[in-house]
Amino acid sequence: MTDDATAPSSSCDQNPVPGLPLHDLAGFTHRWVDAEGIRLHAVEGGRPAGPTVVLLAGFPQTWWAWRKVMPGLAARFRVIAIDLPGQGHSERPRGGYDTHTVASRVQTALTALDVPKYWLVGHDVGAWVAFSLALKYEERLHGVALLDAGIPGITLPDSIPTDPDRAWKTWHFAFHLVPELPETLLTGRERDYVDWFLKVKTLSPDTFDGAEIDHYAAAVAAEGGLSASLAYYRDAAESARRNHDALERGHLTVPVLGVSGSHGSIPDMAASIGPWAANATGAVIPQAGHFIPDEQPEATVKVLTAFIDYERAE
Repeated sequence: MTDDATAPSSSCDQNPVPGLPLHDLAGFTHRWVDAEGIRLHAVEGGRPAGPTVVLLAGFPQTWWAWRKVMPGLAARFRVIAIDLPGQGHSERPRGGYDTHTVASRVQTALTALDVPKYWLVGHDVGAWVAFSLALKYEERLHGVALLDAGIPGITLPDSIPTDPDRAWKTWHFAFHLVPELPETLLTGRERDYVDWFLKVKTLSPDTFDGAEIDHYAAAVAAEGGLSASLAYYRDAAESARRNHDALERGHLTVPVLGVSGSHGSIPDMAASIGPWAANATGAVIPQAGHFIPDEQPEATVKVLTAFIDYERAE
């Protein structure tokens, strides 16, 4: 992928996935930090003294999913996008992909980055992790925004629909759970698989160009990325169990924003999250499918900024 950004990279010798091209975003710097024995990749920029906004992407993407949103947020906030374990240029551990274990690693990374308290934003699998992180570390958060995600045990349906008009949105949850078969079928064909997700789950199938599809496919294919991506789904039952264990001790009190796309996977994120959160509000972004930050980046910045401003004024 080419771009005209010239932002410097730091500590590239710490990059655990050196074979994957590393793309820069103007005004942002790459960092790698230790997170309970593995290295996580963070991309940081914006106003150092401003409120911190942390961004977590989902399947089959990397931190690059936020590239259109980050400059808009950076005008007012310190912005940190993190590759989750197994994602992008973060290390690919052999286990520990339930969202509570991942949340602990993300929080450790943020502590290493000197982030005492922050606003958390997650999309897709990133929202899975964000929800569990809010349950574990609510005192570290000002608020959390969850974008179009079927969160295990929370907004994820108990059964996969068989109606063809709906099944295409969630069929992959069951497929990813099957041991070994997805790797057998997808190894060497990662680009075809990623291409399907990025085109079918957007309102406009030309949202992603060929270079972007190449980037995400290469990240999934690189050095255990496919197995790591699947591991989030294979550990989803454990994520759901730990979510419910935590919720038995108390519901979320931190402000929660549920963001849906007008043509996304979860029609009303706020209603889905509401039973588990004392302060949940919602927003629907028009003309967007599942990949909201890519499809409507300006609207995403506007919704997130309004959420932060409103809660800070309370």
